[in-house]
Amino acid sequence: YYSESPALRTPGVHRSRSRNYQRTYPKYVHAGDDENNGDEEESVPGKTMSHRRSVRRRASIDDKTSHPRRFLVDIDIVEQILLEQEDTSGDFQITVADSGPKVLKVPTASSGGFRTFEVRGTYMLSNLLQEMALARDCGMNQIVIDEERLNENPVNRLSRMIRTTFWNGLVRCMDESGIAAICADPKNTKAGARPIIYVPFDDADAFEYYRGVARDLHDLHIKVVRLPRNITPQYVKSINDEFGILTLAAEVSRDAGGRLVYQPLPFVVPGGRFNEQYGWDSYFEALGLLVDGRWQLAKNMVDNFAYEIRHYGKILNANRSYYLTRSQPPFLTDMALKVYEALPAGDIERNRAWLRAALDAAITEYFNVWMCAPRLDEHTGLSCYHPTGIGMPPETESTHFDHTVQPFADRLGISVDMYKGMYARDEIHEPELDEYFVHDRAVRESGHDTSYRLERRCANLATVDLNCLLYKYEVDLADALDEHFGGKFAWTGGRELTAAEWRMRAETRRQNMNKYLWNERKGLYFDYDVVLREQSVYESVTAFWALWAGCATPAQARRLVDVGCRKFEVRGGLVSGTEESRGRISLLRPNRQWDFPFGWPPHQIMAWYGMYNYGFVDVARRFAYRWLFTITQAFVDFNGVVPEKFDVVNMTHRFQVEYGNVGVDFKKVPREGFGWMNASYQVGLTYLTSHMRRALGMLTPPDVFFQKSNWKIDGTPSHSPTSTPGPVPVFISEVGTPRYRPQSNALYNALRNIGTRPDPTGLSPDARKRQQLLAMAAGGSPEEDARVGDTINYFDPTIPRSPASSD
Repeated sequence: YYSESPALRTPGVHRSRSRNYQRTYPKYVHAGDDENNGDEEESVPGKTMSHRRSVRRRASIDDKTSHPRRFLVDIDIVEQILLEQEDTSGDFQITVADSGPKVLKVPTASSGGFRTFEVRGTYMLSNLLQEMALARDCGMNQIVIDEERLNENPVNRLSRMIRTTFWNGLVRCMDESGIAAICADPKNTKAGARPIIYVPFDDADAFEYYRGVARDLHDLHIKVVRLPRNITPQYVKSINDEFGILTLAAEVSRDAGGRLVYQPLPFVVPGGRFNEQYGWDSYFEALGLLVDGRWQLAKNMVDNFAYEIRHYGKILNANRSYYLTRSQPPFLTDMALKVYEALPAGDIERNRAWLRAALDAAITEYFNVWMCAPRLDEHTGLSCYHPTGIGMPPETESTHFDHTVQPFADRLGISVDMYKGMYARDEIHEPELDEYFVHDRAVRESGHDTSYRLERRCANLATVDLNCLLYKYEVDLADALDEHFGGKFAWTGGRELTAAEWRMRAETRRQNMNKYLWNERKGLYFDYDVVLREQSVYESVTAFWALWAGCATPAQARRLVDVGCRKFEVRGGLVSGTEESRGRISLLRPNRQWDFPFGWPPHQIMAWYGMYNYGFVDVARRFAYRWLFTITQAFVDFNGVVPEKFDVVNMTHRFQVEYGNVGVDFKKVPREGFGWMNASYQVGLTYLTSHMRRALGMLTPPDVFFQKSNWKIDGTPSHSPTSTPGPVPVFISEVGTPRYRPQSNALYNALRNIGTRPDPTGLSPDARKRQQLLAMAAGGSPEEDARVGDTINYFDPTIPRSPASSD
């Protein structure tokens, strides 16, 4: 990565950026060749010596013209040549795993193939393949290839592709033009299954519209089914063999003639086999959409969640019939508030009415889902993941539970398939198996499916992550009621709620979390088993979620960061849990995808925000750089791949694990990436300084960059309040305090006393506030904020600026 060759310092020779995308390959010696023949060029497996001398790999000292060249090429001809020569694995991708010569003489169409230009290196060759594939998607037979585009900075290229291509590829809409795509369910393996659209009992407009769609698209043989008013677990089990899509929100009106005008709202799906709107995926996707200025899509997804709560009783795992009894981690309040901040400021009352509807839905979900049986544990006051579904989850692969069912089938002397059929028809009753599937469904509701942290016990665990999210609900609602609704809110559930009530709820939950989840000796938060009345011993990176929610004290935050960095920070980012917690892996105990050594976008994003929230800015940026490097390296080396998850210990997306790795199976060019991975890249870039972004574009490995930059590698606070690159709480003088307004802080009572002490500067409160505003205004300009499309008051000290604004 760093060459000190004198040739690179020769005047007049331009260094090519693509030198950074090279890998060192071993030289091959062919049979009969003299090892000491003095030939310094790299050998190519399977090629003759004469070919070796005529084909030269890309070198860092290659001359580069001062102006990028452009060439007209014939897509069919060049693509065929490129794939035949370079795609030695036959997967329609050009990667570092292919053994081609990594250099191609591309014939130009304008010269009839007489003139050629050379494209060298895996990165440029794969970009050539991608550019031609994208042009073919647009119906083109020829394309003008810009050399600068082939050699584009990979950070800029990936960010641009997410913004302009990937998000669009993930958009779905349940209207007449998009219903065929959304009805397709890769998880439905039933042969000859008809598309089914399930409509809520009390949504007459939706039922009318989709019956019309079924008539108009008669070739699809769509079946429209109205759900019962009371959707019970027994009913959901009865339709397990009839997979279908659930309707979502729409803009509904009537034209002058009284005819229905029904316009379903577009939304974003995760990608791959996940072809519906998911619960917690949507939150992280919304963060990325807001960074890219796509606030309307993010708003639509909030509206869909409000629709689900109103008609299905909860935010669903996803809008498929087999998810009707299962929710997912709740993020609605934070999601709605972030979207609200991004809405155009033209119609304040309309925006506030929208926020009211979203928060009303969140309150309904809070009380009717998370704060009642079976999810609420009365003894601890904490909540658990505990869906109400019955039996075997039908969306899994047909053989997924064979190893679990096998012992029970053996007892009866019947086959596994026969036992599963009889169990599904309630002809066999097995309490042990019933309990197993309660926990299995709870694992899926948690979003962490699967992990040894949760296996066979999830419904009994008051998890750190869920209770941090509910604490954030309570804090968000208290703040929103004070800021937008005068401290009171007329909930449609039947009573008026106040900001003071929500603060009391937040403080009660914080105290319960300290009592049952915090372990002072170990310096981490742990899940709590409400049946065994003991803490789990599994060390999970979700402990950092307490920093995101703001429920840790300054002392807890320091301890948590110190311990957590040592346990969860690895070369490629944050790992889901420790190797010790996961335990030994064997054929009988295979690895789980939410355990060591895997890292996932939600854990990274939550930790970045949490660290920044408590003043550990350098730690947040360090985490972000590691993760973004892992993504960028895979993008460069493997034909633009953007997968669902990574092995962050070995820094690879190529591994064997349950469910595989979504997002890696594509031909020629990735068109979607993966939803929350796309978002993590766009969000992560806002945490990097310009220096870090340049290093990332040069593919500088994290540890090399940190060493060269004298970067802090411990978990100590990276700044004091006087040097914070953004607004800090004026009500406390300690680093490691959540950046919330005083009245919403869990430490409000203690901080209120600090805030009443005399100001040592001698300034009046108004003068001191003016001084703070001026100081903050001098720290950055709105143009530096990466959240394109956000409407932000940069002179409001209660709103933290984007990390990207401080270099």
